Amino acid sequence: MAVLEVRDLEVSFGDIRILRGVSFDLEAGETLGVVGESGCGKSMTGFAVMGMLQAPGKITAGSIKLNGKELVGLKEKQLRDIRGDQIALVMQDPFTSLNPMMRIGDQIGEAFRLHQGMDRKQAWNKAIEMLEKVGVPDPSGAARKFPHQMSGGQRQRVVIAIAFACKPEVLIADEPTTALDVTTQAQILRLIRDLQQTEGAAVMMISHDIGAIASISQRIAVFYGGQIVESGPAERVLRRPAMPYTRALLNALPRANSERLEAIGGYPPDFSKMPVGCAFSPRCPLKTAQCETAPTLKTVEVSHLSACWRAEEVAQSAIS
Repeated sequence: MAVLEVRDLEVSFGDIRILRGVSFDLEAGETLGVVGESGCGKSMTGFAVMGMLQAPGKITAGSIKLNGKELVGLKEKQLRDIRGDQIALVMQDPFTSLNPMMRIGDQIGEAFRLHQGMDRKQAWNKAIEMLEKVGVPDPSGAARKFPHQMSGGQRQRVVIAIAFACKPEVLIADEPTTALDVTTQAQILRLIRDLQQTEGAAVMMISHDIGAIASISQRIAVFYGGQIVESGPAERVLRRPAMPYTRALLNALPRANSERLEAIGGYPPDFSKMPVGCAFSPRCPLKTAQCETAPTLKTVEVSHLSACWRAEEVAQSAIS
């Protein structure tokens, strides 16, 4: 049974729909890579699952279940008991997500005090243990520091320590390596993978970087225009993409034998003026008249789904 089940999720801001029928499962110990350009609905999905949508945003349809328990419609107090304990979030900018006025040890310890009832001393000692677990040098000294006294990579490790403090069943990592250099990115991805294997958490890894997603995910869900347009086992989606948008993302990756990157022409859709039919059709080199009717996700191979009228043709062709 899946730890997290999302079905037909819709999120709207006033009259504008942002998420449009998003459905996926997440099993214990699994990493689901969620990829797509900025503004396609990836982070919005994570915030909806966490119950952290900002007004006027709200869930207008669908279901989010954690171990069979419906989260949609819960009161804020009930959600606070779940957030940080059963579901945790790692945000992309650790400097703004950490409290600049609190010492690192107190910020990590807060999770133990709120969810496990520890006193301040117990929580402080557990915070030091977590700093050691995530590889921060001199954990005791680091616990006494403020966020501005640490490097970007160390701050991201602190945020990960907070997220894993109470051994959540689901971790949502929202662009956790965006502001970091390449070497530190690899270290952070390895840390998340190692902690996941140790703790058995299910991870939803959100990124615009399909290369980073490929290095850590068992399954991939490609978002475009507030919808999942392709999903399946990571190796199958990466080797035989069945949606032109996924193929375009892969072609945009740097390659040793190529002197230039292949940009995706055009721009992501404006949610207030969505195109008729397939949302990607205005940018798609394979569009036909049939694309004026919106395709739905259909099976290309076992567990591999694509929302494209020409999915089989795309999957059979080699990546350019």
